[in-house]
Formats: sequence, C-alpha cells, structure tokens
Amino acid sequence: MSERKSERMTRYAALLRGINVGGSKKVPMAELRTLMEGLGYEDVRTYLQSGNAVFAGDHGDEDTHAAELSRALEKRFGFTVDVLVRDHAYLQAVLDACPFPAADLEAKQLHATYFSAPADPERFASIDQQAFLPEEFRLGDRVLYLYAPDGLGRSKLAENLSRPRLLKGLVATTRNWNTVVKLAELTSG
Repeated sequence: MSERKSERMTRYAALLRGINVGGSKKVPMAELRTLMEGLGYEDVRTYLQSGNAVFAGDHGDEDTHAAELSRALEKRFGFTVDVLVRDHAYLQAVLDACPFPAADLEAKQLHATYFSAPADPERFASIDQQAFLPEEFRLGDRVLYLYAPDGLGRSKLAENLSRPRLLKGLVATTRNWNTVVKLAELTSG
C-alpha cells in the first residue's frame, strides 16, 4: 500500500459473531484475511481465532463494510455470519468511556458487548441489577459494559443480559477487555 493512499484510509475492526466456537462455523483466520484482501481491504490482520480482524478501507462506512463482509463470508463458507465493523475512533471512545476501573481489573472480569445499533435503556429495565451484585452492567454508545468478577462463564448477569427478548433486533457480540484494548491499538494505525 502506498504511503499516500494509506493516509486516506480509515482503520477498522471487524467483529465476527459466533465463529470458531464449539466446532461450528469454522472460519480459518488465514482464509478470512485472504477473503478480506479480495474485497479490496488493505493491511488486513486477524487477532486470535475468535473472529477479530483489522483492516484499512477507503470506501463505504461501517455498515457497508459489515454487509459486504457478511455476504462474502456466506458465499465462501456457506453459512451466515453476523459482522459488526467499527472504526478506530469508536473503539477508542469505548475504552475512554468505560464506567469501570479497567486498569484495576483482570481482563476476564470486564467485557464489552458491541451492538449493531443504540440500545434503549428501557430494553434492560426488567433486570434487577441489585439481585446480581457484585456483577454490574452499564450502557454506552452501542455498547454494554459488563463487570463480572468471576468471569463471563460463571456470570448469571451475562446469562440474563443475553436473553433473546432483550436483544431482539440487535446484533450483539462480546469481547473481553484485553481484546477491546488490543483492537483499539491495532486500528490506531
């Protein structure tokens, strides 16, 4: 990629929901990188095996990139994959707006669930937060921050937050805090 062209490109993270979990929806990261490069994206890199990719693009917006990538994944692998795409500015804003003391917590204790659209607080009003303490959640801009001191796998609050009636009409995908931080770093250019 030329130096001049790379300066005009926006850096993004693609968050693929539900791939490479429990042996289903296998998407090898090398094939994901090749597929994305075939779509014209540049400087494509993947992070972990759980559906995180960063790339540079100079056309379209987050929703356009997400739809394009989702269509290409279905065509290549034969199954539907929900994709969220977020630019560096958004990812950094999620870090900066964290309502919990991230620096004082273990990464397994703090998670961010990214949403495809803003989530009205009324959607979660039926959850009695006091009943789940010390676990807590807070809503942000198209994100839900979850503090789960015993980890996500043991979190009763996370289980309640992921109920289909609460997420109806939204694509939601969760990342631990290490991944949240790393994606912001990788998209910083």
